[in-house]
Amino acid sequence: MSKTTFIDDVGYEILPGETILTFVRRAIGDECIPVLCHADNLEPCGACRLCTVEVVTMQETPARLLAACHTPVAEGMFISPNSEKVLRLRKNLLKLVLSDYPEEDIAAGRDCKPTAFQKVLKNQGVDTTPYGRITDRLTHADATPDLDHPYLRSDFSQCIFCYRCVRTCDEVQGQFVFSVEGRGFNNRIVKGTDQSFSESECVTCGACVQSCPTNALSDRYATKTTMADRVVRTTCTYCGVGCNLMVSVKNNTILGVEAAETSMVNPGHSCVKGRFAFEFYNHPDRLRSPLIKKDGVHVEVTWDEAYAYIKLNLERIKKAEGPDAIAGISSSRSTNEENYLMQKFMRAVIGTNNIDGCARVCHAPSAFGMQQVFGTGAATNSFSDIPFAELIMVVGSNPTEAHPVVGAQIKQQILKGNKLIVIDPRKTELVQYADVHLQLRPGSNLPLFSLLAYYILKNGLIDKEFISQRTEGFAEFETYLASIDPDEIEAITTVKKELVEQAAILYASTDRAMSVHGLGVTEHYQGSRSVMLLSCIAMMTGHIGRRGVGVNPLRGQNNVQGAADMGAQPHQGAGYLDVTQKENQAFYEKQYGVPLPTKVGYTIPEMIYAAITKELKALWIVGEDIMQTDPDTENIRNGLESLEFLVVQELFMTETAKRAQVILPASCFYEKDGTFTNGERRVQRVNKVIEPLSGTKPDGQIIAEFMNVMGYKQPPYSGKTVLEEVTRVVAPYQGITWENLGDMGKQWPVDEQGNETLILHDVEFKRGLGRFFSFNYLPSPELLHLDKFPFILTTGRILEHYNCGSMTRRTPNVELVSEDLLMINPEDAKNKEIQNGDLVEVSSPRGKTCLKAKVTTDVKPGVLYTTFHFPQVAINHITGCVGDQDTMTPEFKVIAVNVKRV
Repeated sequence: MSKTTFIDDVGYEILPGETILTFVRRAIGDECIPVLCHADNLEPCGACRLCTVEVVTMQETPARLLAACHTPVAEGMFISPNSEKVLRLRKNLLKLVLSDYPEEDIAAGRDCKPTAFQKVLKNQGVDTTPYGRITDRLTHADATPDLDHPYLRSDFSQCIFCYRCVRTCDEVQGQFVFSVEGRGFNNRIVKGTDQSFSESECVTCGACVQSCPTNALSDRYATKTTMADRVVRTTCTYCGVGCNLMVSVKNNTILGVEAAETSMVNPGHSCVKGRFAFEFYNHPDRLRSPLIKKDGVHVEVTWDEAYAYIKLNLERIKKAEGPDAIAGISSSRSTNEENYLMQKFMRAVIGTNNIDGCARVCHAPSAFGMQQVFGTGAATNSFSDIPFAELIMVVGSNPTEAHPVVGAQIKQQILKGNKLIVIDPRKTELVQYADVHLQLRPGSNLPLFSLLAYYILKNGLIDKEFISQRTEGFAEFETYLASIDPDEIEAITTVKKELVEQAAILYASTDRAMSVHGLGVTEHYQGSRSVMLLSCIAMMTGHIGRRGVGVNPLRGQNNVQGAADMGAQPHQGAGYLDVTQKENQAFYEKQYGVPLPTKVGYTIPEMIYAAITKELKALWIVGEDIMQTDPDTENIRNGLESLEFLVVQELFMTETAKRAQVILPASCFYEKDGTFTNGERRVQRVNKVIEPLSGTKPDGQIIAEFMNVMGYKQPPYSGKTVLEEVTRVVAPYQGITWENLGDMGKQWPVDEQGNETLILHDVEFKRGLGRFFSFNYLPSPELLHLDKFPFILTTGRILEHYNCGSMTRRTPNVELVSEDLLMINPEDAKNKEIQNGDLVEVSSPRGKTCLKAKVTTDVKPGVLYTTFHFPQVAINHITGCVGDQDTMTPEFKVIAVNVKRV
C-alpha cells in the first residue's frame, strides 16, 4: 500500500529509503531546496543546514525545522520547502558564511561560470553580509594558494567549511588526504600532514575539485568556472572501467573534463588519466597527413594517393601469394564499430581470417578459459555488485592503479568491514587492507588455485546442491584434488599452506564472495588453465549467478571486451561464432554478401613468425604500437622489417609507424562517434566531442572508405549506422540501438525488447552445465634460464600512465611520473650492492636495458618488478616469447633476468 506525504499541501507517493531532500527533488525538481554540504555521491552530513525545511506531522502540530538531506521522509508529513521562515533562515546562514569569505569572490567574474556557492547566493538573493568580517583567518599562512601541483590548486581563503573535500576523499577515493584542524574561526582544512598537494598522498583523481562548491579547490584548467559553448558526454578511452566523462568545449577546443554525476560506472568520480590527461588530442606530435615512405623517408601525400598505393600493393600481394599472405591487427582503443569493420574488411574484402587484436596480449585467456567452463568468456557480474560482495578476492590485479575507479570502489567496501583476499607476488596498495595476502612466486598461480580448491573440499565447504544440479565433471575434479600434495605446492609457490587454507575457508564460507582478476592471472604460460581453475573454484562454492559473487576479469584497455565481441580474433567471427563451422560460414556470407575464408587465421605471435619466414607479406595495424607493447622487441622488429608492405593507422609517429610503408593519420576518441564495451559488458556511447584534427580521419571512416576503394560496397561510416549492422550479426547486441543506449548504456546480452543482463548464469550456463577441469602444473619454459638469470621479473602498470604511454606522456601526467623504476628487495639490493636510486642494468636471454632501482619490501627476494610506459627503458627488449599454452598470450609476468649496478 502506497504512502503519501505532502509538499505545500499537495500529496506525493513516498518511495522506500528516501530522505526529505530526495523525495522533494523527485517530486518537484532539483532546484527547490538549496544545498552546500550535500552531494549525491556522499553520505548525508547536515553540516550547512541550508537544506532546512519546515515540517508539520500528524502527531506534532507545531512546525519543526529539519535538515532535509538526512531526515527520512515519513508518511503524513506536511513539508514546506520555501516558507517565509525557511527563507529567512537560509539568508541568515549565507550571510554568516559571507562574513568569512572574500568579498571579491561573492559574484562570478564577467567571463566565468558561477560556482555552486555563487549560484546559491544569487538564487537566495544574498550578496552582502551585515556581520563584521573575519580577517585573521583570511591572512593566515594557510590561505596562501597551493599552485605547485601539475593539475590541482587550492586557495582556502574561499573555503566555506562544507567538508565536501574531506568526505569525498574519504568516501569516494578512500585516500584520506584531507582533514580538519582547529576549532571555531581557527578551523582549517589540512592536506596530508599539513602539506601541499604534491607532498601529500593525493592520487590526483580530482573528485575533491569537482565536489567543492567554491574555488577553494580548482584545477589548472579552471574546469568548474570556464565558460563553454557546450558540454558533451562521452566514454573514457583509458581502461576497461569505461568511465563517463563530461567534456567542456569551446571553439572546437577542449577546456576541461569532469566525471558524469549520473553514471552506473563512475558517479562523480574519475582517475587522473580520464579527468586530466586529455592534452594529447591537439599535441604538436599528432600526425596530420597520410605518409608514404619513399627512399626511406616518409613523404606527405593525399588520402587518394595513399589509398591508391595501398590498393596497388595489397592486390599485387593477394594475386601473387593469396589472401592469407595479408593480415590485420585491430585495436582495443578503437570503437566497437571500427573493430567490426576491420575484421569485416579482412574477411570479406581481403578473404582471410588473419585478424587479431591486443586482447591477444592481455585477456585472451580470460575469454578462452571462461568459455570452456561457463560457455561465455565475459565478466559474470557488474561493477555495481561490488557493494553486495561480503568478500572480494583480488587475483593478479592492482586495481587501485590499473582500474582506479573500480579499485576505489573495492577499497570502500573493505573500509566498511567487508573481507579481502589478495593473491599477488607484490604488496599492492590493497594488501594493507587484506585479511589474507598470498604472496606467491610469479608463475605459480595454477598450483596455488589447486591448493585453494583442495582445502575447500577438505573442509567440507563445497556447495553440493549447486554442483549436482548445475555442473558436470566434478567427480574427476575431486579425484584430481585428492592427489594434491600441499607440501609440494608450498615449495612451488613459497606461500605457507596454512595461509592458503585460511584463505580457502574465508572465501568458501562467505555467502557472497566475488573474485576479480587481471593480467597477473592471464599473462602466464598456464594463464587460460588458471582462469579455468579460478572459475571452477567459484562453481564448487556456488559463487556464481547471484549478486555480489562471480568471476570478473578487469579488462586492460577500454575496449578489449568489445574488440573480441566484434570478432577481432582469428578463430571466431563477430559474436563469437567459430569460423570453421559451415553453419556459421553460411550466416556470415549471408550478412556480408561474399564467400568467406574457412580456416583459422594467424594470431599476432603467428603473424610475426610468418613474416620472418616470408609466408606473411603484408600487415595492416590499427592503433597498436607492437614495437612497444609486445614481447621480445628484436623479434617484433625482425618481423616488421621482413614484411613487404606495412600499413599503420595511428595518432603519433610510434616505433611501429616508423617502419610502415604507409601511415594513415587517425582521429582520437574525442573526435569520433561509436561505442565501447567495458569490463562488465556495458555497451556505452562514445559521442564526438570535437571535429577531427585537420588531416585526420576516424579509424572507421578510413576502413569503410578503403573497403569501397577495393570494390566492396560499404555505406559511409557513422557509429550509429555501423551499430545497426552489428546488432544484426552479433547476437548479444541484438536489442541495442543508438537511442536506447542513452547515457547509461546496456549490459549484454540485450534481448530484442532492449532488456539488458546484469548477471550471467543466474539460471543456467551458456553451455548448459558448468564444466570442471583439472590440470597438472607445468613450470614455464622461461624458468630454464634461471641458472644464468636467477631473478624473476614481473611487470605491470602505474596509475598515471597507460600502456606504452603514447598519449599520457604527451600530457602533464609526465610531471607526476617521468620514468619507469625497478623494484628490488633490500636483501637482493644488498647482495648486489645496489642502493635506492642507483642506475641498474637488467639483462635477459633476449637483451638488456637500464633503469633506476627502487629498494622496497613490496617484492620478495628473488623477484623484481617494473612498469613499461617509457620508450627509453623499452622493457620489452628483455621479455620473451613464451606464451599461454592455449591462446599464445605472452608471458609478461615471468621473465628470467639478472641485475647489476651500472
